Amino acid sequence: MNSIAILDFGSQYAQIIARRVREAQVYCELFPWDAPQEKILAIQPKGFILSGGPKSVYEENAPFIQKFILESGLPILGICYGMQALTHALGGKVDSSAQREYGHAEIELLITNPLITNLSTVWMSHGDKVTQLPEGFIALAKSGNSPFAAMGDLQRKYFGVQFHPEVNHTPNGTELIQHFAVDICGVKPNWTPANIIDDAVEKIRKQVGKERVLAAVSGGVDSSVAAALVHKAIGDQLVCVFVDTGLLRANEGAQVASAFRGGLGAELITVDAADDFLGALKGQTDPEKKRRIVGEKFIRIFEREAKNVGQPHFLVQGTIYPDVVESSGKDRDKAAKIKSHHNVGGLPEDMQFELVEPLRYLFKDEVRLVGEALGLNQGLVWRQPFPGPGLTVRCLGECTPERVSRLRAADAILLEELSKAGFLGKGAQTSQAFMVLLPVRSVGVMGDQRTYQEAAAIRAVATDDFMTADWARLPFDLLAKVSSRIVNEVQGINRVVYDITSKPPATIEWE
Repeated sequence: MNSIAILDFGSQYAQIIARRVREAQVYCELFPWDAPQEKILAIQPKGFILSGGPKSVYEENAPFIQKFILESGLPILGICYGMQALTHALGGKVDSSAQREYGHAEIELLITNPLITNLSTVWMSHGDKVTQLPEGFIALAKSGNSPFAAMGDLQRKYFGVQFHPEVNHTPNGTELIQHFAVDICGVKPNWTPANIIDDAVEKIRKQVGKERVLAAVSGGVDSSVAAALVHKAIGDQLVCVFVDTGLLRANEGAQVASAFRGGLGAELITVDAADDFLGALKGQTDPEKKRRIVGEKFIRIFEREAKNVGQPHFLVQGTIYPDVVESSGKDRDKAAKIKSHHNVGGLPEDMQFELVEPLRYLFKDEVRLVGEALGLNQGLVWRQPFPGPGLTVRCLGECTPERVSRLRAADAILLEELSKAGFLGKGAQTSQAFMVLLPVRSVGVMGDQRTYQEAAAIRAVATDDFMTADWARLPFDLLAKVSSRIVNEVQGINRVVYDITSKPPATIEWE
């Protein structure tokens, strides 16, 4: 393999490290720090990156570097805790610092080296620091509070940096990661959309053979690209199933049918199941229960449809890496469970399908690039993301037909106005925007009459990877126009608010 293995010591930035490696067109995989040796070495890495983490290396039960990694003879880059763990494992010394470093810091390069070439301002986030280098190491850089802001054993190609090169707050930090992966580890930068497609096609054909396959399509970019990949791999063996849950955006059904029958050329079966879904959701207000209900309903419908097309054993889903991370995917990391995604954490245990998930470890921007390389319609590839559970997770509280219809109408107004103002599509400021209906009523006045109706929230974010996001700075005049139209045109809403919370601490979706 031509890859880098990233070991996660519990850092909030571990997935961002993976993104930076991918941006250097290098394939990588992220593993828990204590993952089995055979699993890590199965990708035949040419180097290891050790992430940061919240622990101190001298704490009891602190994460440590497994012996086989140090015995591999491969290059190692330790970041923050990873640097300290490397120091501790090789006989150096790490101590608690009287002066902690959080935020921007200036570093001074001490020696010309292959890792750091163009850095001065970096992002620090640590309370411990290296106080004695292991044997064979030299200081590469220092900061005002860290005499060893970067270190290296140039012979063994072991490196450590106390700062975080992976975050945007470290200008040119991506170059450091690229230097390590490409120049030091010797990995060829060939992780490109074309190679991703070739690899996925090979794996799909190997997994499904000559059997027929069902694809669950929602009209969103993830399920569309997943279906297109599978269609490229197996052609007419694929049958796409679009379920109208009654929880879709305005005109969703017609747009999906046009995209798949006309654009992709794949067989498409449409199922009107709005009554089934809304009936099952009646009286439910807990978001996790709602997700599980939607997840199980999807699977039961696909099982029913499968009987009509020869009982396929395989089901395609557009699961992507952020879905796995937020649901704490059982096979990949130990992160705390944030919420279930119907296509990850909400599936019934007794379902009759084996999943085909060709995008499972891709980030959203990689999915879009793959979609473009497959020749999918630009409007489909750059369409606003839409969650598998649909408006279920945007209609807080009970999802009654009346409330869902109310939310759909408000959402259509928001998207229409954002589109006219140039805030949607490729290169636009907003990566995702939608309305949320709140189970909160407030007093208002319309035509000299008192109203007591629901509130709705605008959610608009800017992001590259959907792992982190910031709220979009939409013009006040645009927000005012959206608010005015919703209050005047949508029955049952008399107040509109704007969500200005980043991710983290919030998630993009409200449920």
